[in-house]
Amino acid sequence: MSTTRLVLVLVQTLFNELASTPPNPTPEKGRYATDQLYIFRLGPLILRIQQLLVRLCTALEILFYLLALDAFSTFIPSHGYRIPLPASESALHLPRAFAKPTPLTPTPVFLFGVLLVVAGGLLRLTCFRYLGELFTFHLSVHPSHRLITSGPYSIVRHPAYVGSLSIIAGLICSHFTPGSWLWEIGPLAFLSLHPFVGIGSVRACVAFAFAAVWWLWTLGIGLSRVVAEDKQMCLLFQEEWDAYAARVRWWFIPGLI
Repeated sequence: MSTTRLVLVLVQTLFNELASTPPNPTPEKGRYATDQLYIFRLGPLILRIQQLLVRLCTALEILFYLLALDAFSTFIPSHGYRIPLPASESALHLPRAFAKPTPLTPTPVFLFGVLLVVAGGLLRLTCFRYLGELFTFHLSVHPSHRLITSGPYSIVRHPAYVGSLSIIAGLICSHFTPGSWLWEIGPLAFLSLHPFVGIGSVRACVAFAFAAVWWLWTLGIGLSRVVAEDKQMCLLFQEEWDAYAARVRWWFIPGLI
């Protein structure tokens, strides 16, 4: 694993942490849209689980990097890089089939993923700043609620969800593609032995399926929440909301959705 990838994995994890941590507690009173489908009400809980899993993947990539250092590794001249010693493999419960060199490298897809996570994180942090005490992870009305129409909210109505979708896409690019710990020596590596003719490897299919479900589920949560939020803001602000909605027509991406 290169030092560049190590640093970028840490940067990516930091931005995911900042963007996934509630900036304010949810008020005891004032929650709405509590009749949503249960799978969508789980959003904040799933976000917390996602945060923990990203930490785990980051820790395992760092562990592999440390095990590959001079004191814990052997140099493979024909390949030009180091891998952990067999003793380290045993400690990680890795089968002998994975004793081959498996460098964790900063591929172009990984770099694009880091960019998406950083961009999405910055967008969500900007939304936190503009909404201030109004931003909570559960749908709720603050006692001093007001309609925010400046900053990113002057471009689309729900930019924070755009940030979330960007982060998920970035994490997928970084952790579910060749060069990552999950792909090279993690659970996905165990699915690489029997390719489907004309389709690709089993792990590629599994990674794509899981990534698609993860991203589409996040999109589904976003769509369900923006409908509820728009309805609630319309009830609260009426004519002010109508004027804002006429001026800012799009939820996520101007001209698309």
